[in-house]
Amino acid sequence: MYYYSLNEYLKNTFGEKVYKISLDGGMTCPNRDGKIDTRGCIFCSRGGSGEFSADRNHSITEQIREAKERIGRKTDCKKFIAYFQPFTNTYAPVEYLEKIFTEAIEPDEIVALSVATRPDCLPDKTVNLLSRLNKIKPVWVELGLQTVHKSTADYIRRGYDLSVYDDAVKPLHKEGISVITHIIIGLPNETEDMIVQSAEYAGKCSDGIKLQLLHILKDTDLCDEYEKGNVPVLSLERYADILVKCLRVIPKTTVIHRLTGDGDKKILVAPLWSADKKRVLNYINKVLRESE
Repeated sequence: MYYYSLNEYLKNTFGEKVYKISLDGGMTCPNRDGKIDTRGCIFCSRGGSGEFSADRNHSITEQIREAKERIGRKTDCKKFIAYFQPFTNTYAPVEYLEKIFTEAIEPDEIVALSVATRPDCLPDKTVNLLSRLNKIKPVWVELGLQTVHKSTADYIRRGYDLSVYDDAVKPLHKEGISVITHIIIGLPNETEDMIVQSAEYAGKCSDGIKLQLLHILKDTDLCDEYEKGNVPVLSLERYADILVKCLRVIPKTTVIHRLTGDGDKKILVAPLWSADKKRVLNYINKVLRESE
């Protein structure tokens, strides 16, 4: 089954392979600091899904340098995307955001800026800032939608309604900013049809999509529910089967930024098969080829 992969998009756009550098802007989240809740989303780790990010105590310039050195030990890649990953990366005064985002895109080898955030944390001033930066280098905004179903959104403590996501996408697109939507496959109590509906909805709204396997991570409320026997996890075979159905309803022009995900092995509880990334991707690609 053909899908428009991120690697293909990057080579078409920048002429060569491009690596993401995961940066930490030192922010938190309204779902953690008490504005909405103090517990965070039910699945989110203490690191705010940024276990692979650089040290937030270092400057953005230092984080980029350190990441390039790590990547340079494996590949001779010359172009990079500055990816602000942990927590909510527009949850700060716009003056601070301008400082760190501008610093991130200043090096010539940084070809794009990717900002992971929540749709309820994109005030007009922030969108205007992203629009200005987008005229310098491409800007992507990654939104953690996860599901379009209210019952699941309430269960995972997402903290905003679907209409908030819709209202965030419109001004971003108006400013020519690419929107990448995250969808989790395997959320508790969701049927296959519900998962496919979320993927189809996101496909109509997004320039790119990340399809993510639900991971059970240590020290999360979801882990507590899993250990009580309340949360089943998908097998690799079942995950791949649902993934194929999701890809069928996503437009072929939409960039697929992720087919699955690999949680930090130090805190991964389940499903343990997901830790073998090479095996997982080989199996998924085999299933995709056979589904053509």
